Amino acid sequence: MARISFLGDLLGTLYDRSRRPGNSQDRRPVEDLCDALLESTSEVAGLRLANGILSKYRHLSPEAKLGFFRYLADTLDLDAAAVVRLAEAYGADHSPANFAALMAAAEPRRRMLLRRLNQAPGATAELVRMRVDLLGLLKDHPDFATIDQDFVHMLRGWFNHGFLTMRQIDWDTSAKLLEKIVAYEAVHQIHGWDDLRRRLYPTDRRCFAFFHPSMPSEPLIFVEVALTREIPGSIQALLAEDRATLQADEARVAVFYSISNCQGGLRGVSFGNFLIKQVVNELSHDLPRLETFVTLSPMPGLTRWLRTQQGDPRAKRVLDGTATEAEAESMAARYLLEAKRPNGSPADPVARFHLGNGAIIHDVHANADTSASGLEQSCGLMVNYLYDSAQTERNHEAFSSEGKVAASRSVKARSRAERGVAFTTPPAPAEAGK
Repeated sequence: MARISFLGDLLGTLYDRSRRPGNSQDRRPVEDLCDALLESTSEVAGLRLANGILSKYRHLSPEAKLGFFRYLADTLDLDAAAVVRLAEAYGADHSPANFAALMAAAEPRRRMLLRRLNQAPGATAELVRMRVDLLGLLKDHPDFATIDQDFVHMLRGWFNHGFLTMRQIDWDTSAKLLEKIVAYEAVHQIHGWDDLRRRLYPTDRRCFAFFHPSMPSEPLIFVEVALTREIPGSIQALLAEDRATLQADEARVAVFYSISNCQGGLRGVSFGNFLIKQVVNELSHDLPRLETFVTLSPMPGLTRWLRTQQGDPRAKRVLDGTATEAEAESMAARYLLEAKRPNGSPADPVARFHLGNGAIIHDVHANADTSASGLEQSCGLMVNYLYDSAQTERNHEAFSSEGKVAASRSVKARSRAERGVAFTTPPAPAEAGK
């Protein structure tokens, strides 16, 4: 027992020292330290080197960081000739040894470097921040995209949904974490502590966030929820300072009105869909009288798309603010259903997210977001995406395999309204989404 305790104290000392910024006295260039880490066979030496590399990287100049990523791109890239040779050898002889050799050669050495760096305490957060630097270089250095693919591959494994924990954020949460919620809110700006309190404290408000064990004080993504009696069509009304508070058990609708990704270095690592599903399960368990789960979402690309629709007079009227509500909603519906990227997927990024999760486009609303950003990005229009548990799996499969966009009858009718002709609301459908 004494020996075990001694070893524990020794390793604890090493870990504590490794956490100290700038603890490495090794004056070798960061690239040489990386070579040494890749060759190291000692766990203790590996930890020391990993910490030294991460500490040294934090203090590199922008030019030196560019050189570091150039080293990852060139020196630690695949040996394509070796991969071809080993693939031919495995094709001729499917032996375990040939397979192992091929697999080792088929993975860039920079992936091994990332794995070994991630063994150090606190390294996961450091590597997420390192990717932020990498993303900032991609425009001028497109060949770094191969490095980014390796970062995404590793991060998706480290941030697998099974490793994440969901926590409710409320007014009793630590002030440090609440400050981060204010800072990370990306959809509807939080204007100080009073505004934050209105979103967290009342009985008809909820907020949930995902966390990773290696970053316990850093939210990865969070969603703000309003509990209402009816599906809302205005974010200003939903967040109004003088609104009447609803008792939670009187609510019939849960509205996801803001979903914010917090870590720029995790772009492309998706877990928002898991968060929504888990929140639905949590709310359904706590508030069994809830009947409907919807979003009140922005349309970030609508204004940009409207400027391309020169042949439709309604587009100009929506842009200059002279369109009727029916005309504006008709153009928004057409945008959601018809505007596509070159690969055929919806042009709107929020639409891609919710449709990919199996939601349907339920309704569109004019004058729904009259804030400066709402008017700028979508001329004040917003959209409800409906999460119907009976249809989400089917909608997800149809969207993923066929690119099929699920929408209610009223949204489809709005999108087909004749150019310049006002839309008339059709009879209520027996079942939405058909």
